[in-house]
Amino acid sequence: QTVLQGIILLPLRATCIAFIVLLAWLFASIAMFRRPGKGSVPLKGWRRRMIKTTLSRLIRAAFFVMGFQVKVKGKIASLPEAPIFVAAPHSSFFDAIICALTGMPSIVSRAENLSSPVFGTILSSLQPVSVSRQDPDSRKNTVTEITKRALSRGEWPQVQ
Repeated sequence: QTVLQGIILLPLRATCIAFIVLLAWLFASIAMFRRPGKGSVPLKGWRRRMIKTTLSRLIRAAFFVMGFQVKVKGKIASLPEAPIFVAAPHSSFFDAIICALTGMPSIVSRAENLSSPVFGTILSSLQPVSVSRQDPDSRKNTVTEITKRALSRGEWPQVQ
């Protein structure tokens, strides 16, 4: 019976996850369409709300379809309380759960990740701080950008 459930559930779950990812890509594309500043200016208004609410819900739905139910105990720190929060050790895709639960903060990511076809668009909508492994000044530039965003008094989203 377990094998039969797997034969039925695996394609069903994979189809649902693919559909959710494509929906997330669509909403991220809409939010990023003709955006002002091309990443140097924080998203505002309906664009930021769309990323914060819609993408957060879609990612939580994807994890639910995968079989994960995450409950938050306590209170999540707000942007004024914690402009930077750290989720470590970044060893799996579970960091995405943290992003979804905390309202889709900006993240620090390799610059190469932005060029992947579907996930690159979703990642770009989070306005990440990109780190280039080829640039010798990348560490200094990353620290400068994180500091600038943390001191922006809420203009930029929380940085993870």
